Amino acid sequence: MTGGTPLEPLTAAAVVVVDMQRLFAEATEWQVPSLPAIVPQVHRLAACRPGATLFTRFVTPPSIEAAPGRWRHYYERWRSVTLDRMAPAMLDLLPELAQVAQPGSTCDKATFSAFADGPLPERLRERDVRTLILCGVETDVCVLATALEAVDMGYRVLVVEDAVTSWSLESHKAALDFVLPRFDRQIEVATVDAVLAAWQS
Repeated sequence: MTGGTPLEPLTAAAVVVVDMQRLFAEATEWQVPSLPAIVPQVHRLAACRPGATLFTRFVTPPSIEAAPGRWRHYYERWRSVTLDRMAPAMLDLLPELAQVAQPGSTCDKATFSAFADGPLPERLRERDVRTLILCGVETDVCVLATALEAVDMGYRVLVVEDAVTSWSLESHKAALDFVLPRFDRQIEVATVDAVLAAWQS
């Protein structure tokens, strides 16, 4: 946690908005009830530097049978979100974020970490990004998985505490209070205000 200490200036930075999709906002089995509360903060980050913002989308498989390996076991539990049972439009970004998304800024993935598959790593290399500002859902799943893999790749990582949330607020809080501080030499936890103040031109 940064506490009251200002962040070091943010250079070569990009916002990565994790999975802010209709799938997690609307009445599905994966709905995150607290998601609407963070939308204004996520929008502040994305709208501040639209050209330096990337959006991941968690893309579910066409069917249970199309899921690889143990993902098939996973989707046997969550069969209602496979695309033979759910409208593909549920994978869309929230409308207010889609309005600020730039062409080529959406990075689809089929895994928890945005680095495990999909175009995010290449998009970051193209932009010579060295600092990731992570926000979105869920703190204890896709945000955490992405943060840890980014650490392994050598990025400076910031998790924006008032712009992340989870279906389980208890697990969300545990991630912020106990898990992420274990990586305090590599992951910083800060507020939107602190991030925007440190993000110099």
